[in-house]
Amino acid sequence: MNDRVTVTIEGGVADVRMVRADKMNALDDAMFEALAAAGERLKSEPGVRAAVLSGEGRAFCAGIDTGRLQNMASGERRSGEDHFLPRTRGIANQFQYAAWVWREVPVPVIAAVHGVAFGGGIQIALGCDMRYVAPDTRMSIMEMKWGLIPDMGGTQTTWRLAREDVLRELIYTGRIFSGEEALALGLATRVCADPRAEALATAREIASKNPHAVRAAKRLLNAAALAGPAAGLLAESQEESQLMASPNQLEAVKANLENRPPVFRDP
Repeated sequence: MNDRVTVTIEGGVADVRMVRADKMNALDDAMFEALAAAGERLKSEPGVRAAVLSGEGRAFCAGIDTGRLQNMASGERRSGEDHFLPRTRGIANQFQYAAWVWREVPVPVIAAVHGVAFGGGIQIALGCDMRYVAPDTRMSIMEMKWGLIPDMGGTQTTWRLAREDVLRELIYTGRIFSGEEALALGLATRVCADPRAEALATAREIASKNPHAVRAAKRLLNAAALAGPAAGLLAESQEESQLMASPNQLEAVKANLENRPPVFRDP
């Protein structure tokens, strides 16, 4: 995994880096597997309370490796049936999982995006809880350029962020837009001169909160898109019932009253 993705953990924050800088972190089979492995590790890694996903070098992720596109042009892959239809990773296939796994990581994940985020690259960022983006980042839901559709979960992660007509335009045309425009469209959380530094700062702030409450909040927000109001309100009450008077919740209250940093137990 380490020649594609590295994971460094410090102070409860996982710093996840795509490190295929010579290829602008383009997605080949090894990168798909490394992203999945990194996400799987964070699902059970002790002490992790937040994560930042970024790309080394000139780009966050340039999308699909051109070698895969050359294989398509040669007719080597004549049908997507064997590659796309099997649900090999829970509800997802192996390609979707490189983006969807960040939804399943129980702690918040912030994508720090710079350079370019094209095709699969932007879909990976959209799988994260938040996206901190440099203003001059070039972004595109680019699959239509290659005669394809967003196939890494992009149709499921974008519709809650951008207006439907805006999303349709971006997918149908595959046009490139800036980080500044991404913020205006709802696809970026924050525009930053140094996305990774600001994302790490936010992750450290999250890591200072009650980790049980943060995880409960992520579970509820993930489920909100699927649950109706009745089920959502019940789930909210169930989570709050578990948190109320728990050791970490009491520690949050005491620390605030005593004007000191809290000391939380990890889940």
